[in-house]
Amino acid sequence: MPEFSGHGNVGYGRGHNLAIVQARSEYHLVLNPDVDLDRDALIDALDFLETHPEVGLLTPRISDAQGRIQYLCRRYPTLLDLFVRGFLPGSARRFFTQRLARYEMRDVINERDIVWDPPIVSGCFMLFRTQVLARLSGFDPRYFLYFEDYDLSLRAHDVARVAYVPHVRVLHHGGGAARKGHRHIKLFLASAFKFYRRFGWKFISREH
Repeated sequence: MPEFSGHGNVGYGRGHNLAIVQARSEYHLVLNPDVDLDRDALIDALDFLETHPEVGLLTPRISDAQGRIQYLCRRYPTLLDLFVRGFLPGSARRFFTQRLARYEMRDVINERDIVWDPPIVSGCFMLFRTQVLARLSGFDPRYFLYFEDYDLSLRAHDVARVAYVPHVRVLHHGGGAARKGHRHIKLFLASAFKFYRRFGWKFISREH
C-alpha cells in the first residue's frame, strides 16, 4: 500500500490512505465530517458485521436533515445519469424521474430491507473490515476528489460482500458538486474521466 507524506491537501483518498496504512483494528470506518451518527449506529453496524462474516463493507440508511432517505446506493452510472443528477435544475430533472430512480436503486432501497451487494455505495460512511480494505490497498490515489468511493465500492465486490443495512442510521448534510462552484465541477469531471477509463464508458444505456 502506498505511503504519503501528508503535507498539504493530498486529496480525499490519499488522506484516508494515510490512516488506512497504519490501521491495526478489526474494522475501519470512513466517515465524512458532514455526517452525524445515530446513538446506536456503530453498535448496530458492528453487531451486523459480527453475525455476517461474509460482509466486508457496510453502508447505512443515510437521511437528510428532514429525515428523508438520501438514495446514495447506486447502480453503475451512465454519463447521462451523472449529468442529470449532478447538473440539471430540479425543473428539468423531473423529466428523467424514472431514469434517476433506477440509478439510485429506489426500487429496492427502503427503511426495512437489507439490500445485498449494491454495486456502489457512498463514501460518506463506509464501514470496512480492515483486512478487506488492506487487500484493496485503500482508495485509488489517482482521484483527488469525487468517484474514489465509486471505484472502491466496485473493487470491494471482488473480495467480499457489500450490504445496505437500514437499521444503521446516519444523517448527511452534504451537497452535490455543481452547487460548490467551478473548481468542484472541474474536479468532478476529471475524476469521472478516470473512473470511466478504468471501468468502462456507458453513455445512455440503462444496462449494467
